Amino acid sequence: MTISSLVQNVSYAQIAAPLIIAAGAVAVLVAEVFLPVRRKQLVSWLSLVVLAGAAAPDIALWPGRTTGTFCMPQSAAGLYSLGVGEPHGMPSTCSYVADRFALIFQFIALAGAFIVVLMSASSMKRDRIPTGEYHFLLLSSVAGVLVLAAARDLITLTIALETVSLPAFALVGLKRWSGRSSEAALKFFLVSVASTAVMLFGISLVYGATGNVHFAPVALHLHALSTGSNGPMRHLAYLGVGMTLVGFGFKVSAVPFHFWTPDTYAGAPVPIAAYLSVVSKAAGFAGLILLTGTAFSPLLDKTGPLLAVLAALTMSLGNLVALRQQDAVRLLAWSTIGQAGYILVPLAAHDSVSYTKHINASVAYIIMYAAMNLGAFAVVHSVHTTSLDAYRGLAKTRPLASAALAFFLLCLAGLPPGLMGLFAKVAVFGAAAGSHLVWLAVVMAVNVVIALYYYLSWTARLFAAPDAATASVGRSPATLRFAIGLTMVAAVLFSVWPQSALGAF
Repeated sequence: MTISSLVQNVSYAQIAAPLIIAAGAVAVLVAEVFLPVRRKQLVSWLSLVVLAGAAAPDIALWPGRTTGTFCMPQSAAGLYSLGVGEPHGMPSTCSYVADRFALIFQFIALAGAFIVVLMSASSMKRDRIPTGEYHFLLLSSVAGVLVLAAARDLITLTIALETVSLPAFALVGLKRWSGRSSEAALKFFLVSVASTAVMLFGISLVYGATGNVHFAPVALHLHALSTGSNGPMRHLAYLGVGMTLVGFGFKVSAVPFHFWTPDTYAGAPVPIAAYLSVVSKAAGFAGLILLTGTAFSPLLDKTGPLLAVLAALTMSLGNLVALRQQDAVRLLAWSTIGQAGYILVPLAAHDSVSYTKHINASVAYIIMYAAMNLGAFAVVHSVHTTSLDAYRGLAKTRPLASAALAFFLLCLAGLPPGLMGLFAKVAVFGAAAGSHLVWLAVVMAVNVVIALYYYLSWTARLFAAPDAATASVGRSPATLRFAIGLTMVAAVLFSVWPQSALGAF
């Protein structure tokens, strides 16, 4: 084997977005050092420019003609296709593929981070958060999301996942004066380290059983093991697959890997809670879809029932515990757990044909969920309090903010005029029915009814008669109003034109 045969090709056009974000992260950290105190706000604007600039190469690559980079020369070897990022003719040993699937999740990450920066721009000084560190950590985490969505081997996927998570620990604990924030960061860190250790051990078992890290060859070897007579090696591979999925179960807050979520969201700055609930969670689902749809696709008949049970447990526990919450952020945290259960439903398909077909339901749900959940968090951040009692009669003092929050809550509930939530849930119901998972569709229907109570209860508080606990706050800063406006526009667009999300992938 010659040295030239080991050289990988590099397409800078495909990796331009994460490179721009990584360079921007360094730029905002350096810029903050040299800016005078009265100009620190410019760092937020620089972050917005970086995020917008990173979207440009992705727009140029759309609609995602499948090409890979960081590919080994043996591009014709071991092709295995199930429709998620590895079509026939695609090199099986590429580590990074900027296809349609990857670009969709990269757009979600960039748009979500853009809204988060707008949300936090006006509250950095109030919360005594160091501006340069905040934006450096946020952009670093976003860079990890961009790489994760395009990763096509287990090593790249793991490194990208940790690049998403490590800055997030620090972001949660940036309110250094708050013991609650430090406790939330520590719990987030400890649970993440434990899940990562389990995942890495699982990856080592998968590598030991298959001798590969690229998704397509791993799928070929797992297919051979699942149909062969090598029992011990097959069981080793099955154990490795299960342990690998644990890391992504933690990332998407699937039960029983969810228990870090409420305390972490409640202790973090509200914009970071929004980031974790949307961008970080989208990264987890991207990885989960890639693994189950490509690398572990020959085992769909085994991972499917497991994901179905996880979906049922996740949506049920999330919605039931949300009924008892009296804090807005904790309610939204448990709500995101319930919503994660809905997104898991299409991933429980038991064969490659229906799985590939139903992935679009999960992707569409994630797109719509991102708009409505970011909007809800943005309004909560504008109110400056998280007690639900403070929202009673808020429509009297903050009519526009109350109307926006009511619309986002109705979207999450799936009720008119928040039709995009209804369309998303119908798509997931269709995926469950198409996979003959009638029992799971019934569980979901029951949970949708349960969720109506706490969404409508919160909505009703907004228009009730105000009392002594009602929040009394002034006009929100322009950047925060702009963030709410953007999410409102997106929510209305998806409600009027759901095909823009339902046909994205």
